[in-house]
Amino acid sequence: MNNDSAKDVAAAAESAATIDTGISKKGLSAGSVGLVGAVVIGISCIAPAYTLTAALGPTVSEVGVQVPAVILVGFIPMLLVALGYRELNRRMPDSGTSFTWATRAFGPWIGWMAGWGLIAATILVLSNLAGIAVDFLFLLISQIAGNPDIASLATNPFINVVTCLLFMLGATWISYRDMQTTQKLQYWLVGFQVLVLLIFSGAALWQVANGNAFDATAIEASWFNPFAVSSFSAFAAGISLSIFIFWGWDVTLTMNEETRGSEKTPGRAATITVFLIVILYLLIAVSLIAFAGVSDGEFGLGNPDIQDNVFFHLAGPILGPLAVLVSLAVLTSSASSLQSTFVSPARTLLAMGHYGALSPKFAKVSPRFFTPGYATIVSAVTASVFYAVMRFISENVLWDTITALGMMICFYYGITAFACVWYFRKQWTNSVREFFFTLLAPLVGGIILAVIFVATLIDSMDPDYGSGSNVGGVGLVFILGMVVLVGGAIIMIIESRKRPAFFRGETLSRAAAD
Repeated sequence: MNNDSAKDVAAAAESAATIDTGISKKGLSAGSVGLVGAVVIGISCIAPAYTLTAALGPTVSEVGVQVPAVILVGFIPMLLVALGYRELNRRMPDSGTSFTWATRAFGPWIGWMAGWGLIAATILVLSNLAGIAVDFLFLLISQIAGNPDIASLATNPFINVVTCLLFMLGATWISYRDMQTTQKLQYWLVGFQVLVLLIFSGAALWQVANGNAFDATAIEASWFNPFAVSSFSAFAAGISLSIFIFWGWDVTLTMNEETRGSEKTPGRAATITVFLIVILYLLIAVSLIAFAGVSDGEFGLGNPDIQDNVFFHLAGPILGPLAVLVSLAVLTSSASSLQSTFVSPARTLLAMGHYGALSPKFAKVSPRFFTPGYATIVSAVTASVFYAVMRFISENVLWDTITALGMMICFYYGITAFACVWYFRKQWTNSVREFFFTLLAPLVGGIILAVIFVATLIDSMDPDYGSGSNVGGVGLVFILGMVVLVGGAIIMIIESRKRPAFFRGETLSRAAAD
C-alpha cells in the first residue's frame, strides 16, 4: 500500500472512529443521524410535492403519456451515480463529498470546481425554494379565506422579498441548531407531505374507477416505453427535467460525519431514497395522467395554463373540499426542503475551509450545536441577497438562473461519478462486484450526465430557451450557466494565490485505492 493510500485509509478510520467520541474530525456532532433520519432528510431535500407539481406539466408537454418512461430513464443515471457515491463514501466518509473525492482522484483544481458546482447549485435552489414557499403561503391563505385576491400579494416584490427573507431566517435558525432538531422537524414535514401525495394519487385512481375523471386515459404498458417518445430532442428535454426532479439525494452523503455507521449508512440511505422517490413519482404520474389525460383541455396536463402548478389545479376536481391539503403539502414540501437543503452547501464549505481551499472561517463549528455555523450563515445570506436582487431586477432572470441549475447538477454529479471510476482504477479487476460498482455503474452514469450537460449547454444558447430572454441573440440560460462556472473558476484562481498549500496538494493529496 503506498503512502497516499495509507493516509486515505487512516483518514477513513479516523472519521469512523469519531462515532465513539461523539465529535467528528471537523467538529461536527458524530452519530447524531441514523438510517431512517438520513432517508427522511434525503426525501425532504428532493421535495417531491414541490418538484413534481412544477415539473410534471412541462414533462408532459415534451413526451406526452411517456412521462413514466422518462422518470425511469432519469432514475437510471441517478442510481448509477448513487452507487458510485456509496463506494467513495465507504472508503472516504467526508462531509466534503464531491469536493473531497474529486480532489483525491483528480487533484485540487478539478476538486475545487466540483465543490463549487455543488455549492452554486444548492444556493440557487435555496433562493428558489424560499420564493416557492412564499407563493404557496399566500395561495393557501387565499384558499382558506376564500379570497383569490390574497394570492396576488405574492406578486408584490416588497411583500414577496420580506416574506421570503422570513422563511430563510427560520430555515437558517433551525439548520444552525443540531441535527437532532432538523431530524425531528423533518419527520413531521416529510411524513405529512408523503401522506397527502399518497391520498392525492389514490383519490385520482378512485375517480377514474368510478367514471368521474376529467379525461380518463387507460393505463398502458407503452407509458413505460422510452422508445415510444416522438423524437430524440423531446426525449432529451424530458430527461433533463427528470434529472432535476431526482436531485437532492446526495444530502445523505454530506451528513456522513454526523451519521451512525458513517462508512455504510449514508450510501444505503442514498440508494433507499432514490428508490422510494422513483416509486412515489411513478404512482403520482400514472394516477394523474389516468385522471386528466395529456390534452390541452381545462384540466388536461398538456394545458399550458396549469403546467406551472399542476397539483393546485387538479386538487379541486380530485379531492373536492380537501383540496387545501395539496397546497399545504406543497408549502410544507418547499419549506422543509429549504431547511434541509442548507445541509449540503454548509458542510461542503466546512470541508473546503478545513482543507484550506477557502478561508479558515468556513471551518468554524458552533461550540454549542456542533454545526458549521459560519458556513450556514454565509449560505443563507448569499441565497437571500441573490433572491432579493434578482426579484427586483427581473423575475425572468431569476427563473432562468434556476433553469441553469440543471447544468450545475450534471456538472458536479458527473465529475464525482468519474472520480469514483478513476480513484478505484486499481481495483476494477479484483472481483465482479468491484468491476460493476467502481467502474461500470459510475462510468455509465457519468457519461449520461456528461451528454446531458453538453446537450443542455448547446440547446440553452437558443434565444428561445427558458423564458425566451437573450443577450445579443444568445439565450440567457446559457449566459447565466457560463457566469456561474466561469465565476467559480475566477474565484478558484484568486483562492489559489491566497491559499497555495491546498492547490499544491499539501492539505489534501491525490491518491488511488489499492
